[in-house]
Formats: sequence, structure tokens, C-alpha cells
Amino acid sequence: QVQLQESGPGLVKPSQMLSLTCTVSGGSITTSRYRWSWIRQPPGKGLEWMGSIGADGSTYYSPSLKSRTSISRDTSKKEFSLQLSSVTPEDTAVYYCATWVGTTSDFGSWGQGTQVTVSS
Repeated sequence: QVQLQESGPGLVKPSQMLSLTCTVSGGSITTSRYRWSWIRQPPGKGLEWMGSIGADGSTYYSPSLKSRTSISRDTSKKEFSLQLSSVTPEDTAVYYCATWVGTTSDFGSWGQGTQVTVSS
């Protein structure tokens, strides 16, 4: 079972870019078993899948966020990253990284989550 840990700033100003990194341990980031994913949960709302990156570097994005979202990876550091541009207070949420497991069609491992607040 892989372990995931999110990192990044907890406060971002409106109109700026939100950048988070997820560090992977206990497994290979190039395995084809998983898609490395970002999910968020705004206060009082449900979980929202934002996007994923696969073993070959292919990316998949939520249609509602696609124009503002970029997911990338650094295999040498065993990290994958999220960038969300032009943030507004509506982007305030707990952000999670997780593994999407194709064989079960479900999320497997989760990071602990990191609170990001968008405020001036």
C-alpha cells in the first residue's frame, strides 16, 4: 500500500495560482496499477474529483475544472503536482491526493488532506 502526503501553501490570494505537491512512498509512481489523482472537498460539500495522471503521463481532468487545472509528475522525486489557476474563494477546500485503482474502480490510498483557503 502506497503512502501519500500533500504539501503546499495553506493560503492563496484570489486570482493567483494554487500549487500543491503529493509525495509518494512505499511504491512506484510509474506503476500502471494506479492513476495518481487530486480530489477536493469544499466546506459543507461532497468530494470532487479534479483530475488524474496515469503511468504514461496521460492526464484526465474534470470537465468543470479542465480550463484551470494542470497535473504533472516528477518521477525522480516520486511526486505529482496540482496547479489550479485563477482561484476564487469558491476554491477553498481540503485538497487530497489519492490513487485511483483501475481494477476496483475506486480510490485506494489517500493522503491526509491539506486545507487551502483562498482569501485576500
